[in-house]
Amino acid sequence: MTDDLIAALIEADAVKFGEFELSHGGTSEYYIDKYLFETDPHCLDLISSAFADRVPDTKLAGVALGAVPLVAATSLKTQSEYVIARKKQKEYGTSNLIEGNLDDDEKVVVLEDIATTGQSAIDAVQALRDAGAIVDTVFVVVDRQEGATENLAEHDIQLKSLVTADELLAEHDE
Repeated sequence: MTDDLIAALIEADAVKFGEFELSHGGTSEYYIDKYLFETDPHCLDLISSAFADRVPDTKLAGVALGAVPLVAATSLKTQSEYVIARKKQKEYGTSNLIEGNLDDDEKVVVLEDIATTGQSAIDAVQALRDAGAIVDTVFVVVDRQEGATENLAEHDIQLKSLVTADELLAEHDE
């Protein structure tokens, strides 16, 4: 499955090379365009199938906005409900930070697109925990291997990835 997913990410042109600024302010010689792989039906199907095979039978959560297609597609495969964790509280309507139904002490697994430092996943987990959820695992499509695993571990969160940057870049170079 990993090889098929890597091939699909490359085929979707989701791996770019050049000089790129990343969301955490750093720069990189490569960029993984989550919007290209999340809007490609073949990639989305492979990703959601891989997540569905790995996540336990529990509620899912996706980080807004990037992980919403991932969690929605995975939910359809697992038939598990999901919630959406916003990065910041909206200032209108219900002003919710967590969208969807979430019960106190409910076990939740977070799905995310790409992990670099892991800060957006940490923020999502904290918002879910503050809302009463029990969260100890984040699944990502790609771990850029730039500290996310260690940063999440400091918050008692295990990071699991479908693909690592080393795997993706090694295949791309062939």
